[in-house]
Amino acid sequence: MSAVSPNQAQDLAWLLRGLGEEVPVIRGSVLLSADGMLKASDGFDRASAEQLAALASGLFSIARSAGTKFDGSNEVRQVVTELKSSQLFISWAGYNSVLAVLARGEADPAVVGFEMARLIKSVRPFLGTATRSAAAPRNPTPSS
Repeated sequence: MSAVSPNQAQDLAWLLRGLGEEVPVIRGSVLLSADGMLKASDGFDRASAEQLAALASGLFSIARSAGTKFDGSNEVRQVVTELKSSQLFISWAGYNSVLAVLARGEADPAVVGFEMARLIKSVRPFLGTATRSAAAPRNPTPSS
């Protein structure tokens, strides 16, 4: 497994930019760790990218729970959410990584899904996220 270090993560924005150029109906995209930490984005300001990463992580987690309960597996291929004038696509992108793409409402889901899968398949080893170690326990300051 080849995971992306925090320094390399910033370099992944060009992949997302390329996806948006390939599929012009894409409004923006984010690459995130499965627990919601933003790794790279294109088409969003930082605050919006972080919010989309958190939302995508939550939806992906809910889909994994549904799969565990009703499908006997926590493997999620894709979550698609149709909004009033947008479509949100969330896909597993490699070890501990998720790709979320927001497209305009008129987007063809088959095209967006295909291009997301093609991108993920071509660069999957570089999209993985190393598991973060648990934070060291903090020593509370004794009160006087």
